[in-house]
Amino acid sequence: MPSTLLTYQDGVHTLEAYVALPTTEARKRPAVLVSHAWAGRSAFECEKADKLAALGYVGIAIDNYGKGILGKDNAENSRLMTPFIQDRALLRQRLLAAITAARSLDMVDTSRMAAIGFCFGGLCALDMARSGADLRGVVSFHGLFAPAANLPNANITAKVLALHGHDDPMVPPEAVLALEKELTAAGADWQIHAFGNTMHAFTNPAANAPQNGMAYNPVVASRAWQSMQNFLTEIFA
Repeated sequence: MPSTLLTYQDGVHTLEAYVALPTTEARKRPAVLVSHAWAGRSAFECEKADKLAALGYVGIAIDNYGKGILGKDNAENSRLMTPFIQDRALLRQRLLAAITAARSLDMVDTSRMAAIGFCFGGLCALDMARSGADLRGVVSFHGLFAPAANLPNANITAKVLALHGHDDPMVPPEAVLALEKELTAAGADWQIHAFGNTMHAFTNPAANAPQNGMAYNPVVASRAWQSMQNFLTEIFA
């Protein structure tokens, strides 16, 4: 897929997204933002943007940490993610900056935009919906579900699809029920797909720590990606 880098700002912070472009005719296309896991924008998210471009969308792997910032181990990943988990208003501002940057691209049909995310990025996708941003839909892959305690609740206009491993220790059944109640109260069109015998990080081939509740599951990863494709086809129709 042809690709380019998009530099954008959130205040004094310089960020860099990876943009994958469809090879089809140069008319405006729906855009799908890809929000990264706790390490930062990595090859994993860029590959997902490429796969989205192959489906005919503009795939945009966004950057929440800053240009060139990528965690090297779990301790650094946690250090990078924690400020945004603790200050969800800061996270929302960073995510809205990415949406604004995506809207600036000439090839993007700004009336047809969506977001997906993985792990921490799944929380980011949900928080984009919670912000009331003008998106057609969001998809969370094994994301965290907890809402922000210090931000006002808004009506959620984006359709929501959460793809969840039932055995994910980071999102126990009570957290799933809480998200269902939250989305219902917000008037959202929502779906939660729970996959049995499936742990956290099920889409990540590098996840191999079942003792910590994290394991790659290629069958479920394929099912989840297909569910996402069906969802995108519906919301962009």
